[in-house]
Order: sequence, then structure tokens, then C-alpha cells
Amino acid sequence: MLAENIELIETIGLNLFFLIIFFFIGMSIRDVMKNNDVPKKGQFVVYFVLFLGCAGFIAKGIIQIVWESKGIG
Repeated sequence: MLAENIELIETIGLNLFFLIIFFFIGMSIRDVMKNNDVPKKGQFVVYFVLFLGCAGFIAKGIIQIVWESKGIG
């Protein structure tokens, strides 16, 4: 059972790892900006860039699923 689903378990684990890492990055960035009194516009830019990084990983996952379902990858 475990040997048959090892690839699925690895994929889920890696995605959870990225989720946790992005959460901790966001929390550390929030702490630094709060301690240094960063203006709202600057906070928006920083969080937008962090979101784009997350969106890149989400887009990669969607593209990978689509390509694998069509037999390309």
C-alpha cells in the first residue's frame, strides 16, 4: 500500500512544505515591517511580491497536472 502511493505522498508532503515555508516567510516579513514602521504602500508591494511567488508555485502545479493528464510530461 505504502510503496504504491509513495509518489503521491511525496507530492503532498512537498506541497505542504512549500505552504509552511511561505507562511513563515510571510510572518517574518510582517514582523520586520511592523518593527520598522513601513508605510502601507510598501507593505502592499512586499505582500504582492510574496503572493506572486506563491502564485508561481500554484501555476507550476496546475501546468504540471494538465501536462501529465495529456501525456506530455
